[in-house]
Amino acid sequence: MADQNVPPRRLRDDRGWDGRQHPTPDGYRDHGTSDPYGPSGHQSNPPYPDAPPAPAGPDPQYAPAAPGSAHRGPQWVGPDGLGRPARAATATTGYGLPNLDDDDDPGRRASRRRALAALGGTAAVVAGGAVLAMTPQVRGLFGGDAPVGDATGTTATDGTPARPGGQQPSTVRTYTEQNESYMGSRAGAALKKNSPSGGRTFAGPAAAAEATEVTVKTVLAKDPVRHLASRATFGATAKLTADIRRLGIDAWIRQQLEPEKLAPSPAELKLADLPTLKLSPRQLRDQRDALNERGAQPEREVVDATIARQIWSERQLFEVMVDFWNDFLHLAADFDGGEVYRASFDADVVRRHALGSYPEMLVAANKHPALLLYLNQNDSRADAVNENLARENLELYSVGVDGGYTEKDVRQAALLQTGRGVDDGRYVFRPERHYLGKVKVLGFSHPNNSDDPKKADAAIDAYLAYIALHPSTARYVAQSLATRFVSDTPPKSLVERLAKTYSANQGMIKPMLMTLFSSSEFWASVGQKVRRPMEYLVATYRTLGVSPQAAPGFKQGDNRRTAFAQGLRQIHDKMRELGQYPMGQPTPDGYPDVYVAWTSAGTMVNGWNEAGELVGGGRTQFTYPKPEKLVARPPATAGAYVDALAQRLVHQKLSARERELVLDVAGVSASTRVDATFNGAVAAVARTILASPQHHLR
Repeated sequence: MADQNVPPRRLRDDRGWDGRQHPTPDGYRDHGTSDPYGPSGHQSNPPYPDAPPAPAGPDPQYAPAAPGSAHRGPQWVGPDGLGRPARAATATTGYGLPNLDDDDDPGRRASRRRALAALGGTAAVVAGGAVLAMTPQVRGLFGGDAPVGDATGTTATDGTPARPGGQQPSTVRTYTEQNESYMGSRAGAALKKNSPSGGRTFAGPAAAAEATEVTVKTVLAKDPVRHLASRATFGATAKLTADIRRLGIDAWIRQQLEPEKLAPSPAELKLADLPTLKLSPRQLRDQRDALNERGAQPEREVVDATIARQIWSERQLFEVMVDFWNDFLHLAADFDGGEVYRASFDADVVRRHALGSYPEMLVAANKHPALLLYLNQNDSRADAVNENLARENLELYSVGVDGGYTEKDVRQAALLQTGRGVDDGRYVFRPERHYLGKVKVLGFSHPNNSDDPKKADAAIDAYLAYIALHPSTARYVAQSLATRFVSDTPPKSLVERLAKTYSANQGMIKPMLMTLFSSSEFWASVGQKVRRPMEYLVATYRTLGVSPQAAPGFKQGDNRRTAFAQGLRQIHDKMRELGQYPMGQPTPDGYPDVYVAWTSAGTMVNGWNEAGELVGGGRTQFTYPKPEKLVARPPATAGAYVDALAQRLVHQKLSARERELVLDVAGVSASTRVDATFNGAVAAVARTILASPQHHLR
């Protein structure tokens, strides 16, 4: 919602993000069932709804030049890649010039016409096209004389006045890393003053917890068990805190780091009620009509299942890391193709590697149809390069915007990655579309001159593994992990130690988490993270002890879905109202992870209202404890009852001032005699406690 989560505008040179969703009425689109390019090499189905239809017969853009005709220019190859089909030749434009008449395109944030005018008008485009066409590396793309090129030359062929070609984004960028941009506000500056500084690593988490003193001012109890339960899970419960105290901090963390040994919860067994989760991408595609008739939406069911696991799974640290990677290596569930491929990406990429190796995750992601379609890699070929995936691999998925890459690096990475695509629902490498020629990206160089598809594909894997292990990637992952678990402004000392652990262990995640939990910075950061809307709602379900079983009064109103499936969809829809749900950010940067990005009175009140619904048991698809049963043996006086209810819901006592405010809601004093229903006000009292800072902080 616009007033609840407005991320900073991503001024990617002069382009907007061109992801388009569900162009067909049933929300499906058949990707790769046949070659999307006809004999002419031109895309037969224009990617833009308002684009002119492809001409019948060979496209003049790719047809051999007639004897005596003007030399054909190159296709427009910029941040948008191929973009729209090129116009036919005219007396004034010639062949292959970029389409400048796109100012009215509602999907483009800044038109190419205005961008190119800043570079000197159409004349500069013509001149630039000529220069580009004459470089050795490009002659190999458009002519038949040089099949192997060299993309490592010094000529700058792209860029804008805001970000000149060949310059580091960190020195000329027009935007900042997402979390950083929010923290540059006045509110962010205030938060920085309350962040712990300095620290050290201990022999283990328990030793660090015992030796660390919490010195920052906070309303949260300085209880290490409660702190661990709040940060390493989606919300403390009475059972969870009891388990940590029984096992000990070290043993509980070790248990969480081996999720495969933890039995699935009853709710996870009920995920069988979401039938599309078991289907392969090909089955989802082939059964689309039947699924539509049943009202099954695969791209929504994968989100529903994620919500269920966040609330009820015993593998809580694993689910927290799945959510972390879904923001770091983000791929929206609702993209055009998500109905077929997003569940597979969740299972085969994110969940398979969430506690394993990030380099392996990045390599796997770049061979998954979901990411290849989401970022248009399927449309990229040597004679029409699309830079989307190559750019995000550097900017978002590895070294970060300040990682040291240049626009030239983006271009060469995009050339190297040509040939990867999707056919018949599966990853394919098309050697005929792959650029051949030497490339150099950051410190990685490769001759990239083999006609062998396996060797060419392996060169791309080698590049991805290289950037995944780059020192800038180590720092970027470390910064992101510390921001998620420690503070919106994590101490540099911790980030540096996490980065060293990442590099020393070749990108393995478990050693990083052990370094994190064994740090004094983690245990000193009590009260330094605020729950985002999704986290607040999930924590409310968890702390209330909502059961996945339907309530006795439930009436089946939808014969196509079970009560459990209906209930999950209602939670999903509520999260959409709040502005955050799993895999929900439409752009590739994922959700911001800092408090100032989510400050909205409307979101807060909406969350409180939902908490009231849950306390009252209003959603009968699940079973809720009655408000008067939240405390097993309710005390007889109002003050003692509030203390017991606070311990049950937020796992600590409230301050004296907060206790008075809660009592005021019921219109009683601490000494007032009350029954189990708090004289009829227990639901209002419980809802007020769930609106307290103790429940909003994690």
